[in-house]
Amino acid sequence: MERALVIGASGGIGSAIVSELGARGVVVDGLSRSCDGLDVTDETSVARALGALSAPYDLVFVATGALEIGGHTPEKAIREVTPEALLAQFRVNALGPMMVLKHALPLLPRDSRAVFAALSARVGSIGDNAIGGWHSYRTAKAALNQLIHGASIELKRSHKQAIAVCLHPGTVETPFTAKYAGRHKTVPAPQAAANLVNVIESLTPAQTGGFFDYAGREIPW
Repeated sequence: MERALVIGASGGIGSAIVSELGARGVVVDGLSRSCDGLDVTDETSVARALGALSAPYDLVFVATGALEIGGHTPEKAIREVTPEALLAQFRVNALGPMMVLKHALPLLPRDSRAVFAALSARVGSIGDNAIGGWHSYRTAKAALNQLIHGASIELKRSHKQAIAVCLHPGTVETPFTAKYAGRHKTVPAPQAAANLVNVIESLTPAQTGGFFDYAGREIPW
């Protein structure tokens, strides 16, 4: 891996990914809302930002996401679900990464290995959901998983060595998770980044379209 693009590069996991890749000798470009005005929910913003970059990138990593949006917290009951929260979650956690993939296609090499990785979450797994709740966030992450899986099928027709995956980083010690970690074991962002980069480096084209955790284990849909 020689060049990488990290979307959401100023966030807790995104900045750690930038540092980890740099430590491994990868040339990294980073884009974020706070530093570059990139709004992944606005296709015009995504097209403008990615259109200004030069190909190729061996890795495009999307580290954007949100658990609370517009004051809406994860629901504990059906009666708490609102249209506003559902749509906001979908825009940030599903639509955003898909718009990045759409406009990153010209940046991916057609004749060599390339990885497109988006941060998902285990709670987006339908098969692994045994406790309910967090309806909007779960649904948005499940939608992201479907979008990337479907896109991977099309992508391998034109980019035969490309790998498009969703990754679960575990519960990372960032402001994103501080209120919700509870009794879950957490991992510092630098360690989470190292774990994720290790997984990315180990992936093969046969695994494109998959959903993997920080140890490279496949997560059920």
